[in-house]
Amino acid sequence: MNLINAPEAPDAIGPYSHAVELKGLIFCSGQIPLDPETMKLVEGGIEEQTHQVFSNIRAVLSEAGSGLNHVMKTTIFLHDMNDFPAVNQIYADAFGEHKPARSTIEVSALPLGSLIEIECIAVEASRNDSPSNEDSGSPGKPSA
Repeated sequence: MNLINAPEAPDAIGPYSHAVELKGLIFCSGQIPLDPETMKLVEGGIEEQTHQVFSNIRAVLSEAGSGLNHVMKTTIFLHDMNDFPAVNQIYADAFGEHKPARSTIEVSALPLGSLIEIECIAVEASRNDSPSNEDSGSPGKPSA
C-alpha cells in the first residue's frame, strides 16, 4: 500500500492522505475547493469551486500516476442539489468522452463551508492504457 500526498494539491486538513494506491487502484480522498497556495476556499460560487476541485483532483491523480481519463468512480457531495446543473456541465467538460460511474449526494454541510466535495477511485495509467477497455467485452455482447 502506498500513501500519496501531492505537493501541487492543498495540504490535507486532517489526519489522512490525498490518496492510497494498492495493486494499481487509487482511492482518492475527497477534495474541496481549497487554493493550494493560500489554503483558503476559492472565491466565487459553485462554478469556481467546482473548477478548483477538479484542479486539486488532477494534481492528486497526477502524483499517483493517473489522470481523469483513468477514473472509474466518483462521488460528488453538494451542499445544495440546486447546484447540480452547473456542476454537471463542468463535470462533463472535465471528463469529456470518458464517463466514469458516479453518485451525487446532497449533504447538510461540508468542511470549511465548501459548496462541493468530490472523491474518486481511479486506476494507474500503466494498468489501463485504454479507457474503453474494448477487449473486456460486456454483458450481452461477445468479446471480439
